[in-house]
Amino acid sequence: MSDDILCVGEILWDALPDGLFLGGAPFNVACHLRALGEEGAFVSRVGDDVLGDEALRRLPTYGLDPDLVQVDASLPTGLVRVDLAPTGEPDYDIVEPAAWDAITLSDALQQRAEQATAVVFGSLAQRADTSRQTIRALCETDARCVFDINLRPPYVERKIVEYSLLEADVVKLNDGELRQLRTWFDLPSGAEAAMDELATTFSCSAVCVTWGGEGARLWMEGQFWSHPGYATDVADTVGAGDAFLAAFLSGFLNDLDGATVLDRANQLGAYVASQSGALPSYDVGTLAGVATLADVRLDA
Repeated sequence: MSDDILCVGEILWDALPDGLFLGGAPFNVACHLRALGEEGAFVSRVGDDVLGDEALRRLPTYGLDPDLVQVDASLPTGLVRVDLAPTGEPDYDIVEPAAWDAITLSDALQQRAEQATAVVFGSLAQRADTSRQTIRALCETDARCVFDINLRPPYVERKIVEYSLLEADVVKLNDGELRQLRTWFDLPSGAEAAMDELATTFSCSAVCVTWGGEGARLWMEGQFWSHPGYATDVADTVGAGDAFLAAFLSGFLNDLDGATVLDRANQLGAYVASQSGALPSYDVGTLAGVATLADVRLDA
């Protein structure tokens, strides 16, 4: 086994009021993992166009190797138009089709997955058959499967989520997504009871639910932890959940206790929410008091 944490799925340009920002949930997670000192690797597909060329050019800036990012001769690089509510909550218009809908299973990718510590994937990247089948093949390896549920209307399909839950060892979702899963799978009304039932039904080792500014809760191997979150002035919440997941995985995969894992994840998630865009710079000064993040810096 290698130390690779393969983050697989969409890479796209977020068209925010302040400009174009490179993003996509698995891309953001991979960037933050690298910043946290983990061996994050990124798997996706861009178009043979100006935005694709620029995305590939920027990957090394974030510490990511572009070797696992494919180039599509016909489909364009992904784009999302983002409108922000006064609260900072984003509304997404995800342009379709995009090159990341057509991630193919190469021999090199198969080999990397077979040697990886974990494979991180979401539901959005499975909206098209080609990428969906590739993700499923990667989940059949011995790597630990981390399912980051990211329901984005109109791409909300129960069968995709159900299959992914069956493959997942670790599940991360938000409170709204938990409400949707309650409806689909007849989970109990209480948060802890629902998380316990979800983990038991789908044989997960950990289920983590974020509650926005109210923190997060974690079920791990039959035990519960909760964290109230960190108060912050929200600029926008784009990418805050991705930062949370990266910090969570950095602790979880290194066998830290639940309380420490949640504290790190909430601190980084809150900081990203206080900044514009998904990948703000951070260092010991901006994340003071969290020793585990003291020596990292992420630069655009």
